[in-house]
Amino acid sequence: MAIPENLPAVDLCLNIPGEDNSQWFEFIKPLLMDKESRDSFKMPAQYMFKNIPNVTGEEDFIAYTVAEMDKYNIRKAMLDVDEDNEVSKEALARYPDRFFGSLSVDPNRGMDEVRKIVRLHKKFNLKAVTGFPSGTCPQAPINDKKWYPIYAKLVELDLPFCVCVGVPGPRLPLECQKVELLDEVCWFFPELKVVMRHGAEPWTAMACKLMLKYPNLYYSTSAFAPSHYPEDIVQFANKRGADKIMYAGYFPMGLSLERIFRELQEVPFKEHVWPKFLWENAARVFKLDM
Repeated sequence: MAIPENLPAVDLCLNIPGEDNSQWFEFIKPLLMDKESRDSFKMPAQYMFKNIPNVTGEEDFIAYTVAEMDKYNIRKAMLDVDEDNEVSKEALARYPDRFFGSLSVDPNRGMDEVRKIVRLHKKFNLKAVTGFPSGTCPQAPINDKKWYPIYAKLVELDLPFCVCVGVPGPRLPLECQKVELLDEVCWFFPELKVVMRHGAEPWTAMACKLMLKYPNLYYSTSAFAPSHYPEDIVQFANKRGADKIMYAGYFPMGLSLERIFRELQEVPFKEHVWPKFLWENAARVFKLDM
């Protein structure tokens, strides 16, 4: 059924656009081997995305983003924040009731990264930490020992870990993002809230099985247009997993909010799933005041 009217949403994957967003993807360039990805693409998974939003000419990109959120009743959105990310820092300061921060981490930095989590959690009231195993250099599988100090600290701080799983969009090896690797992590860290992001394909059946098995494992729909939501995930939400699936977009990295919310109308979620999917699960897992 279509989205019930007037439901709020929490977006777990959104950023502030700007005149030049190429800096978002600089970290991945050392891993890209093909010339097209390195030299031609504006974003490293461009072969998958058509009509990537091109937002230019705005005097205030932060205010523009908030206005776009208002169009689609997005009450809150998660922003990647760091000590040198001036735009996200300003957005969090100006609109603390609309944005909440997450920190992208690299386990190759060892205890320096653990200390950084603590420092930025105090500074920005972080609500999550995110990881891209295929995008670290060198790559670090989800269950690699280098992640374990980070996982332990997140348990202490009660912060969810949002991790890319499945075949990565950029042309990078997939081995370190196989969904089955979460089995060990969720088993050894039962207090760690783990949120899968960026698809879990082609192992969505495994993802659903693991969500049944582990109460601390969740799924977000980031980087997928709703017309491409995996059927396994939709059916899982309708049958046994309504408390496990959360909305996340991909604006402006690859999708417009207009397209996302237009296509959401065609997603066959049952009525009871919609509020959980759009905001209730996120508010609970990320401890958000709505």
